[in-house]
Amino acid sequence: MEYVKQGQGARATQAGAQNNTGALIIVTVLFFMWGLLTSLNDVLIPHLRSIYTLTYVQAMLVQFCFFGAYAIVSMPAGALIKRIGYQRGVVAGLLIAAAGCAMFYPASTGSYALFLLAFFVLASGITVLQVAANPYVTELGDPQTASSRLTLTQAFNSLGTTVAPTLGGILILSGTVLTVQQFDLLPAAEQLAYRAKEAAAVQGPYLALAATLVVLAVLFALARLPVISHADDAVSLSRDGHQVSIWSHRHLVLGALAIFLYVGGEVSIGSFLINFLGEQHIAGLTPADAAHFVSFYWGGAMLGRFVGFAVMRYVSPGKTLAFNAAIVIALILVAVFGTGHTAMWALIAVGLFNSIMFPTIFSMALNKLGAQTGQGSGILCMAIVGGAIVPFIQGFLADHMNLQLSFLVPALCYTFILYFGWKYASMYNDDAAVK
Repeated sequence: MEYVKQGQGARATQAGAQNNTGALIIVTVLFFMWGLLTSLNDVLIPHLRSIYTLTYVQAMLVQFCFFGAYAIVSMPAGALIKRIGYQRGVVAGLLIAAAGCAMFYPASTGSYALFLLAFFVLASGITVLQVAANPYVTELGDPQTASSRLTLTQAFNSLGTTVAPTLGGILILSGTVLTVQQFDLLPAAEQLAYRAKEAAAVQGPYLALAATLVVLAVLFALARLPVISHADDAVSLSRDGHQVSIWSHRHLVLGALAIFLYVGGEVSIGSFLINFLGEQHIAGLTPADAAHFVSFYWGGAMLGRFVGFAVMRYVSPGKTLAFNAAIVIALILVAVFGTGHTAMWALIAVGLFNSIMFPTIFSMALNKLGAQTGQGSGILCMAIVGGAIVPFIQGFLADHMNLQLSFLVPALCYTFILYFGWKYASMYNDDAAVK
């Protein structure tokens, strides 16, 4: 399976080849924005749980609707991008995400179900962005450094996830947060007033985000970016001339499972972190104070991605992935069976070692797919639905066992990631590794 690039790799225009750095900078802005939008969920979950007096499972419907969009929208998004191209696909994704943010205004005056619908529309736009932008970055340069390049752009995604919890804590969680018991003691009229006041706290921030996304869509539509296509390789053929099924690439299938479990584990930890830090035997923090430490969790991922960008230019991405997964498993076990600041900082430190996982798995799974790269990207983005399923499972265990023990769920997820990294450690040096 070979594919041709102008000089090397996927085919690009001469102007595009000369402007890869500029294109990379523009696309990196998108990574920042969807990191910001995704991480705000970690603030909204405890906020909505307080407003609507939800169980952990009910609160996890936020992530279920948000990441469930990846399962529903990814394949249609791949077809859309194949039809209109990467650049227009990004513009479409930005406008859909802007519409989702705007829907938070009417949702704040209604029921929890309206919030869930707004999350789904917002995530649908981000899904289109993911399907377009991730493979676009891998094609803007030497395939050998695709993991390194995608890790760099993901570092700015982590900058967005780092800023979001602190910003959300200030803008959304700064009001008085009532416990379920305190809320139940209020008269019915005061309960309604409290819910309306707290729900309205999300209106301003999300309207501002909607406006920002529209501006980005306009700027992106006007930008002159290199055109990436696989038009000359519309069909991938095996040596005997038969068409190759996308599912015949074992490293892609296992990579999709690794993405499912990684996103599920990462999102689970972020979703429950504020509540975990609120436990009296851990840190006893208020939601607003705990939100600042969620920024440390995502900030660790940002720092780790900048380090990973340099390290993986010399060290096998697979071995780096396996090493980080092993460290994460150990840290989660410390958080599950420890107490106080030891457990607190162990769980926060997971972010540092999460850093390189998504871009590394993604680029390893897409390695040598050629004309099927876009289709493979759609499958991998669909696997992000793990962010809907795994937190839901952890929420069930948190409701029926206890919150601390429920973190064994993400620990199990990282076990498979360790296997995937070790199994395909030599992927970029040995063609047999991807057969």
